[in-house]
Amino acid sequence: MLPEVGTPPSADGFVEELCTAVVSVLLAERSGMPGFAYADYQRQWGSTLRVHELFGYTDMDGGIAELRIHFTPGHVELLEDRLDVPFQRILVTGATGLLGRAVYKEFKNNSWHVLGCGYSRARPRFLKCNLMDEDAVREVIHNFQPHVIVHCAAERRPDVVERHTEAAMNLNIHASATLAKESAGTFLIYISTDYVFDGRNPPYGENDAPNPLNLYGKSKLEGEREVLRHNPGAAVLRVPILYGDVERVEESAVTVLWDRVQEGSESSTVDHCQQRFPTYVNDVARVCRLMAERKLQDPSLRGIFHYSGREQMTKYEMACAIADAFNLPSSHLIPLTEQPAGAGAQRPHNAQLECSRLESLGLSVEPTPFKVAVRESLWPFLCDKRWRQTVFH
Repeated sequence: MLPEVGTPPSADGFVEELCTAVVSVLLAERSGMPGFAYADYQRQWGSTLRVHELFGYTDMDGGIAELRIHFTPGHVELLEDRLDVPFQRILVTGATGLLGRAVYKEFKNNSWHVLGCGYSRARPRFLKCNLMDEDAVREVIHNFQPHVIVHCAAERRPDVVERHTEAAMNLNIHASATLAKESAGTFLIYISTDYVFDGRNPPYGENDAPNPLNLYGKSKLEGEREVLRHNPGAAVLRVPILYGDVERVEESAVTVLWDRVQEGSESSTVDHCQQRFPTYVNDVARVCRLMAERKLQDPSLRGIFHYSGREQMTKYEMACAIADAFNLPSSHLIPLTEQPAGAGAQRPHNAQLECSRLESLGLSVEPTPFKVAVRESLWPFLCDKRWRQTVFH
């Protein structure tokens, strides 16, 4: 479907049918050149109607070409161009999410040909793909033929997993198993969590026995096992609490503290029990790229890896650090030293990850200092900068 952008209803149906018919004929004529699954639309309405559609496909020589279909009243023009795209191809699932966006950007900025997929927020930038649909997953992988897949898509909110368990298990376990089956022979990086550990005896190495306390941790652990069972050459990358360039502050359990920090006139209690290691998604994305590039050189790279920021903080300490980063007061923030009853899914007290395996392979990244990264993440949400959110996010 063409996206709705205030077009006249009488013309919209005609244009859509015309686009569908022409594209079907054009692609049918190019047998053996399957489309690799993206379409962008640009529409301008004025005295005349113009629709510009872009369709990518792989030609018989394995190169990438672009069909450009330009409509004006009474005329249809087809242009075909060869595209100069990188040889290395990567598929990023969950590309609309916090980590997925960072991974997509990191690979794209480093000469990879990137296809990002999402679901509810995919269009128009990314491919819409339901990971629960085995046929759809198979088609994407078959058509795009990625060298690497980074699987970021997940239900990562522990309280949501407790409330909507079946849907969360389907995404975190079954969709991951399907992706692993269909990508056998392709390097798959499965993003997991420190919540696979119970937090009673940190730090935790890659070989330590998991013991998740909540359904989220259990679902991700089972997802790990399914991925490694169906794709033995895959890698599991466990990471802790993430933050970065958010579309809204509620998107991360770190940046959501921003509203409490800004409520300088009212007291606000903040958790001061659970020890966390906030980790910048840009750093995680770089680790994924380094792993992918190493895998292309060394096929033996596989198994479980840990990556984490090094600064240990409770959420109260994060909130105070955020306030300090923006020169805001923090005296209204009150540390909560006991977990209130009915606080949601049980969390581990301290699930610190020990990251020596990546470090020994030269694949680790020096974590960005928390105050530097959180300021970079939250500056668009300053009261006098809110207008910039529509530009930068």
